[in-house]
Amino acid sequence: MRGLLGAAGFVALLEAAPRLGLVPAAYLPPASRIAAALGEEVRHGTFWVALLDTLQTWAYGLAVAVVCGVAAGMLIGSVPLLRVLTSSTVEFLRPIPSVALIPLAVLLYGTGRTATLLLVVYASFWQVLVQVLHGVADVDPVARDTAHSLRLSPWQRLRTLVWPTALPYTVTGIRLATSVALILTITGELIIGTPGLGKEIAVAQSSGAVPAMYALVVVTGLLGVAVNLATRSGERRLLRWHPSQRVAV
Repeated sequence: MRGLLGAAGFVALLEAAPRLGLVPAAYLPPASRIAAALGEEVRHGTFWVALLDTLQTWAYGLAVAVVCGVAAGMLIGSVPLLRVLTSSTVEFLRPIPSVALIPLAVLLYGTGRTATLLLVVYASFWQVLVQVLHGVADVDPVARDTAHSLRLSPWQRLRTLVWPTALPYTVTGIRLATSVALILTITGELIIGTPGLGKEIAVAQSSGAVPAMYALVVVTGLLGVAVNLATRSGERRLLRWHPSQRVAV
């Protein structure tokens, strides 16, 4: 209820500020006009096509990043020599902003969906990889030595020791990657022109349809909230055995 009250207060402020002349209504229309524009947008099929395009690009990019991040993290984290050899490369590539790769993506793939997918995968991959590496490194040394003394096979150690320890870190990385993937999806559509909500925002801005532009921005915000709630719900279900989730319950 407190969260809803905060949102209601923000909407009231957004409604009052233009009407009181605190901000120009031409650049920031009242919330009622934005809501009316949103209602108008959802009546058109182009809106739903753009929404589906955004969700597809987000889902494809996130799936590739998660699979590659988990696989690379488990491999690199399980081989100490490999982790030492790749640590400097990871620390060099990870901080590079994905938007800096937009010229390269356009040069390689033009303005198609693949260009935006490149940005999404690149940004999300590091979120997952770093968390998996931390999870693999957090395995209890005593438990690791016990597994060696019991002569467990590499697969048995991975399944019963490494993976349960790394799973909470992995889920955290996936939760972070979902939001990052959505941000880069909208960014790619907005700047590159890939079909989706970002492109529709750019079209509305260039055509002077300011209320429609803000309405589409609101939709992207609602998508972010929905994605975050879904990932947190999945995290609670997947880690219901973990002490952190039991304490929370």
